[in-house]
Amino acid sequence: MKPINIGLIGWGTVGSGVVKILLEDQALIQKKLERRLILKRIADLDLESPRPIQVDSSILTTNAEDIIKDPEIEIIIELMGGLEPARTFILKAIAAGKHVVTANKALLATHGQEIFKAAKEQGVEILFEASVGGCIPVIRTLKEDLPANHINHFFGILNGTANFILTKMSAEGVDFDQALAEAQAKGFAEADPTFDVDGIDTAHKLAILVSLAYGHELELDKIYVEGISQLALLDIQFAAEFGYVVKLLAISSSNESQIEARVHPALLPRDHVLAGVNGSFNAIFFNGHNVGDILLYGQGSGMMPTASAVASDIIDLARSISKGALRRVPSLAWREIGQDGMELKPMEETITTYYFRFSVLDRPSVLSKISGILGEHKISISAVIQKGREVKGAVPIVMMTHEAKEANVQKALSEINQLDMVRDKTVLIRVEDRF
Repeated sequence: MKPINIGLIGWGTVGSGVVKILLEDQALIQKKLERRLILKRIADLDLESPRPIQVDSSILTTNAEDIIKDPEIEIIIELMGGLEPARTFILKAIAAGKHVVTANKALLATHGQEIFKAAKEQGVEILFEASVGGCIPVIRTLKEDLPANHINHFFGILNGTANFILTKMSAEGVDFDQALAEAQAKGFAEADPTFDVDGIDTAHKLAILVSLAYGHELELDKIYVEGISQLALLDIQFAAEFGYVVKLLAISSSNESQIEARVHPALLPRDHVLAGVNGSFNAIFFNGHNVGDILLYGQGSGMMPTASAVASDIIDLARSISKGALRRVPSLAWREIGQDGMELKPMEETITTYYFRFSVLDRPSVLSKISGILGEHKISISAVIQKGREVKGAVPIVMMTHEAKEANVQKALSEINQLDMVRDKTVLIRVEDRF
């Protein structure tokens, strides 16, 4: 059978890893396929920077159109990232009848509906395993391994940069800025880490997973997002005294009418399986009504782990092309997306338990005043730590609550923060100990 020609748009870190796999692991891949894979063309605006793998200069171009318009190329890999011109290139590739492999979670979370619709109309595939969880087979698990399950809930650690920072703060007692600087020095964090530390990258991934799990339309703008940049070392230390660790989590669950989808730091019990996921590793925990609990764990980023996921999509596509079995599985696993009849649950309706840290003046009536306001808003206290050490002219009072409604919590804290005895905005961290 004739070879399958591939074009790559975006020859950066992950792109270099993909090239490395396609060239150096060619014999291994061919043992698993009936047809050879040939990397026919690579497009990137920067062709001069050194790469970890060398290629024949004749296959290089600075013009992505050279790949899109090449009638011999069947699969296009998009690894340039960002929204534009990636969106335009992918839509042009689809219109030209090309199959697409991408790792671009931001693009799919933002413009996925348009892209998946175009692919369906053209009868081509778009695969995106590397968009969530690096080398962890999260997408394939939902699409092909759990179709007979209603996903009751799932939650996970989906950003290696944030997890590395929180691990350093917890294990070594360093503050956020110091942990971030080390993450940048080791290459785990970009020079501008905003997407990672503000939870945006995790929200992109959660939007994709919600659509796969529940057949819901991609609604990135309705996901509650909160990052880790405001977390203080003091709160991580207090959490440890209560028996918890702090992780940035993507959380989702569903009932008959609503889907919960939120990203924020959370306290996990020290003995929870995700509490031991440290460094730049990712993990995600699914619960299906037939299978029960499933945990997926592995490298969530990095050149070769992510490139491995891209390569798995290329091989999967090659098999489908060879067998004439294209679009055997819908792009988002469901026959129709957006027919679920559910809506994303407003954050105000969320019910969970909470950690509070109040910075107050050292007065006898402080604790009773705060407790009274919480009680008025139906928030009951399960544990208190009150210490005499001063922090910026105030003493901390730390509380853990029983389950409470987010709307009631926000109203109570708004009232408490206006008290003369309160010296700084109350710190709130949600607690996830239900699953």
